[in-house]
Order: sequence, then C-alpha cells, then structure tokens
Amino acid sequence: MGLEERVAELERRLTALETSDREAPDEAPDREAPQLGEGDFWALEGLKAQLTEVGGAADSGGVLYTGAVRMPTGEGYEWQYGVLTESLMDADWADTAESFAALGHPVRLRLLREILGGRRTAAELAALDEVGTTGQIYHHLRQLTGAGWLHTTGRGRYEVPGGRVVPLLVVLTAARP
Repeated sequence: MGLEERVAELERRLTALETSDREAPDEAPDREAPQLGEGDFWALEGLKAQLTEVGGAADSGGVLYTGAVRMPTGEGYEWQYGVLTESLMDADWADTAESFAALGHPVRLRLLREILGGRRTAAELAALDEVGTTGQIYHHLRQLTGAGWLHTTGRGRYEVPGGRVVPLLVVLTAARP
C-alpha cells in the first residue's frame, strides 16, 4: 500500500471514529462537558490506533491536525490532515519557507485576521489603522496570495481558501507561547 493510500485510509478511519463519538456521547447528567485539552488523549489514541492498522507505521509515528471552526462571518470549515513522520522527515523543508515567510509579518497576520472576520476588499483593508499605505497593503496581499494563504475572488476581493483556514489556525496555535 502506497503512502497516499495509507494517509487516505487514516483519514477515512479518523472520520469514522469521530462520527461514532458524536453518535454515542459520554454525558453524565451532573458533569460539565470536557473542554478541549482536558481528559485523556482521545485524538492521540485514535491516531495511534490508525497508525497500527496501516501496518506498523506506529513505529515512526505520524502527525494529525484537524479542526471544525465557525468564523465571525458565519462560514464554517471542517478539515483534517494526517501524514506519517517518515514522509515529513524525508521531505525538503525548504519548500515551506515561502509559506512561513508570508506569515512572518505582523501586518500580514492582521490582514488575514481581518479577511477571516469579513473585511474582504482592498478598500476595507486600506481603511484599517496601522496597516500601511495602499501600496504596502497590496504588497502584503501579493505575498499572502503567492504563498497560498489568500486568493482573489475578483474585483479587489480576497479570501482565505477553505482548505487553508484550519491549517492557518493550527500554525497560529502552534506558535503561541
């Protein structure tokens, strides 16, 4: 079984696990619902079970990130991705430099946050305080677009592609002190 098939199988099995958890929730009447990050390692245990099922891949391990988010605009995104550690270690990490560089400026991060919050046009973004001149804003928007964090939807409108919303939030979560 090839790597792509194994990752697809991991994603299918994780979806099945998540669905079964939703259908049979563990609710005690006098107990508060657990917060993210509390309790056992439900996501980690699910990942380890799937790694074991794909033929011993658990020896090297894997990385999984997932999310279900609702933006202030009402748009919702559900996304997950899993990759085997071996594949990550064999990859050329320099290929990710442009993507990280695009996120490495406070104004670009602010623009992404504002776009996710509903300000989608260059004019709306230019009206914000402390984001620079129109020329500087367009420079930042080009950097984010070139790295795939944004795309244009026509007539000076920008949006974060659906498949990049959860990864962006994961990167921001991982960078928190």
